[in-house]
Amino acid sequence: MCRVLKVHRSGFYAWLNKPKSDREIEDERILKQIKHFWDESDKVYGSPRIFEDLRESGEVCGLNRVARIMRENKIQAEIGLKRRRYKYGKPSVAHENHLQQNFNYDEIDVAWVTDITYIPTSEGWLYLAVVMDLCSRRIVGWSMQNTLHRDIVVQALLSAFWRRRPKNKVIIHSDQGTQYSSSDWNRFCKNNNFIQSMSRRGNCYDNAAVESFFNSLKKERTRRRKYLTRDDARNDIFDYIEVFYNRKRRHEHLNRRSPVDFEKALMAS
Repeated sequence: MCRVLKVHRSGFYAWLNKPKSDREIEDERILKQIKHFWDESDKVYGSPRIFEDLRESGEVCGLNRVARIMRENKIQAEIGLKRRRYKYGKPSVAHENHLQQNFNYDEIDVAWVTDITYIPTSEGWLYLAVVMDLCSRRIVGWSMQNTLHRDIVVQALLSAFWRRRPKNKVIIHSDQGTQYSSSDWNRFCKNNNFIQSMSRRGNCYDNAAVESFFNSLKKERTRRRKYLTRDDARNDIFDYIEVFYNRKRRHEHLNRRSPVDFEKALMAS
């Protein structure tokens, strides 16, 4: 057989003892690390973020190689269903829009955005209000309640205020929901030197940064779960925000760094 195929017998016996090439063996080693980081992200990372994790761990390989290994092993980001985009609403002037769709800031605690979303459970809706810093995209405050009482947004802003203790006035941007138009909200903002800013009515693009966070939360976590109780949802959302999103999740806007790592680098510079 070796004579017909014009190969050396020594090469044939070497292949018998080691049928896999060095590259295939190396791919298998990298695959184990890929699966580790993919599982660690709760299976929501694609090849670009997995590549960053590998490089940070000291692995030397190219992005294309990581993408090929993931494709060959059918490893891909698991996300929820896409949802329809909202349409623009008519302009309104409840409070001036100080952002004007500018979501890029060079310093923390200059501009925050806030909004509310709904999480389904077998016990009914769980409502989540968050406050995000536009510089680092970090969720600096949040509140979860069983109802849409106006207290939910005040508690979210209060938690952000106590956590960050801003020294100067901060823009707080919201939509024109009833919670953000309430006397409790207006009084809290005025008493704590917040500069109120509001989107045009019905226009989610004026608050796109926090909408993007809610989209990630639902694609990467809540649409992939079935919560029997509101407490189950609370615990899982706390884990997503405080353990994964703020500290681990690589953000494209932050050059694939987590919000916490971005803030540390910003403070060190």
